[in-house]
Amino acid sequence: MTITSALNSAMSGLTAAGRQTSVVSENLANVLTPGYSRRSVALTSAGDGFAGVRVNGVQRFNDPGLQASVRTANTELGVSKVQSDFYGRMVELVGKADDPYSVTQRLTDFDSALIEAISRPDSGPRLNDLSIQAEELARSISDAAEGLRNERTAADRAIDVQVETVNQSLEKIQKLNAKIAISQAAGADTVSLLDQRDLLIDQVNEIIPVKVVNRDRGQVALFSDGGAVLLDGQPAELTFDGKADTLPYMTLGNGLLSGLQINGIDVDTGPGGPLRGGSLAANFEVRDVLTVEAQEDLDAVARDLIERFQDPALDTTLGALDPGLFTDQGAFFDPANTVGIANRIELNDKVAMQGQAETWRLRDGLNAAGPGNAGDASLLRAYTDALDTKRLVSSVGLGTANLDASTLSANLLSRFAQSEYSAQQNVAFAQATHTEMQQRQLAQGVDSDAELQNLIVIEKVYQANARMISVVDELMETLLRI
Repeated sequence: MTITSALNSAMSGLTAAGRQTSVVSENLANVLTPGYSRRSVALTSAGDGFAGVRVNGVQRFNDPGLQASVRTANTELGVSKVQSDFYGRMVELVGKADDPYSVTQRLTDFDSALIEAISRPDSGPRLNDLSIQAEELARSISDAAEGLRNERTAADRAIDVQVETVNQSLEKIQKLNAKIAISQAAGADTVSLLDQRDLLIDQVNEIIPVKVVNRDRGQVALFSDGGAVLLDGQPAELTFDGKADTLPYMTLGNGLLSGLQINGIDVDTGPGGPLRGGSLAANFEVRDVLTVEAQEDLDAVARDLIERFQDPALDTTLGALDPGLFTDQGAFFDPANTVGIANRIELNDKVAMQGQAETWRLRDGLNAAGPGNAGDASLLRAYTDALDTKRLVSSVGLGTANLDASTLSANLLSRFAQSEYSAQQNVAFAQATHTEMQQRQLAQGVDSDAELQNLIVIEKVYQANARMISVVDELMETLLRI
């Protein structure tokens, strides 16, 4: 080995060691940075008759198969959480079996107040309490329905936000594609750009599951699992018209709620559509399916309660179109206008404590000309019998059956409690899968102990090359002194 080759070898070794030190430092600094991929310096022999080593760039450790599995786990976890959060909220709204403010407990309190009033029909305080309990029962149903309306509106707003997020992310990915292509053509390092792009793809994937297809010059194209083109050269544009509020009668089918378009073309937002599988589709399911079914269940309960007390055969003072004890915002309930009745149910103003408060009408008839026999509890007993009568009730969630009022309200609570339990099981399973995939990904990430060991090795390499340069310098000085 000549002095020149020895010097070249040592100089290239110092350059490589310096680059390796920089990369190891970067790895250590980003141990906890989300989306960061471990790097290492790619070294080869200088070749072409030159001694030493050549830095061929920085390698980025990334397993595409594992990355796809992690993205799938993230998507499934996000979807299960959307559904679990919805059913958890519904359980809060209608209450649980041991909840003193649940719909079932309010019905029980109303029934108990009826029994108390029957025992003393002449007691004004007991009739007043009966009015209060009836009003609380109606309010428990309407409050649950209004809470459901808010959940539907929240789902619509979430869709609006997610569509905007996807549009922005796709535009950023397109720009990164261009930067990566330019950087590769110039021979520059692209690992940081690749990390940024992967983070954006992860963001899109949580909303719409994507398949990543590699294109020339380091660029990628994105397609949804259902085959929709999201990015292939140019990004797709998703459009959605969010609403400030949603009402029970507003649906996608009647055009009062917005669907989704890609580049101006309507797309199916259902579970079998091109955007299926992500949190965007899950929010569409909440808005267009789950809340609609829940509304139908609450409407069935409200309708049943109103019709039990609206029958003129029960209260002979009522005319054919007179509102009964429970009303449609004070009016007669028309079965043809069932949608949203749970939001509109109210206690008849004549007996409501916040209204006319003529609670003697609970005993003598809602349209009675005046107070009757204070000891006559026949109408109050008829009210109790009306609660115990089995009537045909039908809805998607509650099924079709002949039920008394108590069983119907219990079925309502049970329906949402069971759905919540099932959704929580799905979350637990998805969380376990997600954790396992994350652990595997972390195992391929930055190991701080290993990086510190590499740093020690690099330091020794640096010292050896520096010593080589020192020796060459001493040899040159010796030769010059001869």
